[in-house]
Amino acid sequence: MINVGIIGTGNISRMHIQGYAAFAHRCKITALVDVYPEKIQGCKKDFPFLSDVKVYTSHTDMLNDKAVDMVSICTPPFTHAAIAIDCLNAGKNVLLEKPMAASLAECDAIIAAAGKSGRVFSCIAQNRFRDPITNLKRVLDSGKIGKVVHAQIDSHWWRGRSYYDLWWRGTWEKEGGGCTLNHAVHHIDMLGWMLGLPVEVSAIISNAAHDNAEVEDISIAVMRYGESDRTAKGALAQVTSSVIHHGEEQQLIFQGEKARISAPWKVAASIAQPNGFPAESALSAPFIAELDALYASFPPLPYSGHTGQIDDMLDAIEKNSAPLIGGEDGRRTIELISSIYKAGAEGRAVSLPLQPDDPFYTADGIRKNVPRFYQKEAVIQNLSGVITVGSNFQ
Repeated sequence: MINVGIIGTGNISRMHIQGYAAFAHRCKITALVDVYPEKIQGCKKDFPFLSDVKVYTSHTDMLNDKAVDMVSICTPPFTHAAIAIDCLNAGKNVLLEKPMAASLAECDAIIAAAGKSGRVFSCIAQNRFRDPITNLKRVLDSGKIGKVVHAQIDSHWWRGRSYYDLWWRGTWEKEGGGCTLNHAVHHIDMLGWMLGLPVEVSAIISNAAHDNAEVEDISIAVMRYGESDRTAKGALAQVTSSVIHHGEEQQLIFQGEKARISAPWKVAASIAQPNGFPAESALSAPFIAELDALYASFPPLPYSGHTGQIDDMLDAIEKNSAPLIGGEDGRRTIELISSIYKAGAEGRAVSLPLQPDDPFYTADGIRKNVPRFYQKEAVIQNLSGVITVGSNFQ
């Protein structure tokens, strides 16, 4: 039985608690940690099976609790690195909410602590545990669409002005960034998982609708790839990160040499006439049917979203194996995001990988070099209401 501590009992912790509850025969939540006691009480009210767990007001107070084998860290981004490193050093296995950290330097420090401790570390990227995303990756891996020549990543969300009134949101110091880091992190993770790192990134970052936030509420990036097993030389990806898009339509589209596939699933294929123009689509119908059949042939995942990732994490602990999503995965996503901020702040194309002497390698360097679009004034301790966690890509 794996004993679990939840650090941070705000809205996102509910996803973790429900996930652990699905595996009551394998794990048990034994501790809750939050600087706000009322949040812990709200958690206990929502989940009566937590009524008798130990309560701590600081994660450092929990570190000596030998009954806790593993922790889920569900706190604001600026705390992620310090808490994760403390827990790893104390011998705890760590499941860390996204984003992994606010900088590459912090990611590297977490990875080093995980390696030294020998404990399992994983960073949340729950969309990899959804059938449409897993199956899309499997079709890409099959090579049937040829090399990717273009990717379109639409991370479209909508958040009202009051969203940034919460005390830790809307500042580079506390939130670490805007929609690129805290919303598009999901889709940028999936892009990196499927195509790897590009060789160059260009970007524009802006704030078009939230005058109570220093950070961006929209960014548009273009990434150029080198030739690889997956991408054609000169392949491009366009990534839109936004919290100003009504409807929150989110999608990943990959244009291959032979066909186009996407999540939500859609397939198209064009065949050229002698003059280069597309022929009647019926000519490509057998190939489209083949791709549809391949996509439909994959068995469904046993668990979805956070629950799926928690299942994978428990497996890794029980079997002393690596989780599907490790520190290097989280780091790659932060490298892509840091390069978008660098390109947007400096107004020029940025080459990857970013080096340790780059100002955008550290959180302090990022804060010193990014624009502050507006002065954050409202500071509210807690906001009420339910949260949304994005598309299920069906």
